[in-house]
Amino acid sequence: MKKREPIDNAPEEDRDEELVVAEEREEKTSEEAAEQRLSADAEALQELNNKYLRLYAEFDNYKKRVNKDKEELVRYGNESLLYALLPAIDNLELALKHGACDPKTGVVQGVEITLKELQRTLEKFGLTRIGAVGKKFDPAVHHAMTQVERADMKEKMVAEELRAGYRYHDKVLRPSLVAVSVKPKTTAEAEGEDSTQKAQYNTEENIEEEQ
Repeated sequence: MKKREPIDNAPEEDRDEELVVAEEREEKTSEEAAEQRLSADAEALQELNNKYLRLYAEFDNYKKRVNKDKEELVRYGNESLLYALLPAIDNLELALKHGACDPKTGVVQGVEITLKELQRTLEKFGLTRIGAVGKKFDPAVHHAMTQVERADMKEKMVAEELRAGYRYHDKVLRPSLVAVSVKPKTTAEAEGEDSTQKAQYNTEENIEEEQ
């Protein structure tokens, strides 16, 4: 700021006071400018810090995703191989069922030993059989193929396993094919269905005769 020129004929005290006031104004202006610069620097620093925190959070999330993908790859890396082996297990179990009439033969015993050994080996790699017969029907692990009347079971229970299901660790590799129980029909219900079927049959015959 341009200093005010003192007036020659002004008293010396007045000139000194004006100089002091001018110097104070300059100091105040300098302090305000310094404060503005500090404020701008603080805002810029805060912005850089926020950007760093965002980048760090994004990188941390990325690292977690990579680690999770890596764990799943290691955990489920044998999924396709184990799924391809399931038909072999099915065939061995089917062979045991066919040989149930003569379980003491060497072939049946050999198949049984082979099946058990294969199942134990696969269990070490995370393959487990899904419980079915006698369990409550669960659409997450069971696939209903038919219904059967069972007086000795509650409704919606697995009455029969048509094909075994398996889990690979905590993932359903293949659902069980099952038959689900229903309550047996009473005599009145059965007669009512027979009457309905007969009435429908007679109606269809009458329509055919009229044509």
